[in-house]
Amino acid sequence: MGDMVTFAANGRQADGYLAIPKPGKGPGLVVVQEYWGLVPHIRAVVDRAAGEGFVALAPDLYHGETTTSADQAWKMLLAMRVDEAEKDLRGAIRFLEAHPAVSPKKIGTIGFCMGGALSLYAASKNPNVAACVVFYGVHPSIKPDLANLKAPVLGIYGAKDDFVNAEVVKALDEELTRLGKRHEFHTYPAGHAFFNDTGKNYNAAAAADAWQRAMTFLKRELS
Repeated sequence: MGDMVTFAANGRQADGYLAIPKPGKGPGLVVVQEYWGLVPHIRAVVDRAAGEGFVALAPDLYHGETTTSADQAWKMLLAMRVDEAEKDLRGAIRFLEAHPAVSPKKIGTIGFCMGGALSLYAASKNPNVAACVVFYGVHPSIKPDLANLKAPVLGIYGAKDDFVNAEVVKALDEELTRLGKRHEFHTYPAGHAFFNDTGKNYNAAAAADAWQRAMTFLKRELS
């Protein structure tokens, strides 16, 4: 369904995978990759989002690199410069804002694992983001500016997640509540990365419900 595109990112060029819905128009959605890179699974998520009516774009934050090795993926995650990733995400948001297919001119973000943390980070750094979905976001170096956050947040988590455990989720919930930020969290009886149908923790029932919940949230907030 989609195609690779190039867009401006703070004075340089970045690449991403873009899919446009069949009606030809829809709100914009930035899809943020897991630590594997811009792999076929993320492209499939972009296509699914387009099928739901969104003009969806996944920026390639690793600039062509991908891996199927968890050890290598973790090394790539740690090597990624967060400030450079934020520039790519900002460029993706601006690209969608200017795209003729994006109507209404509202942009959301959705991300998974590393991308979940970046989804919240991008929303906190770009007050024009109108909705943010976080699937079990985790990254040791990403600290969202929650006080600056304007977008409502939907958080999706797994009760059996050893990375984003109940304490982490509770702390984020309490901080967003303290700051008066609109948010809703949902936890499923599943492990980390349960949405990824190519991974060992895939949980079909939880993934289906979480996807529907995310799409309902985004359509409501971006309409």
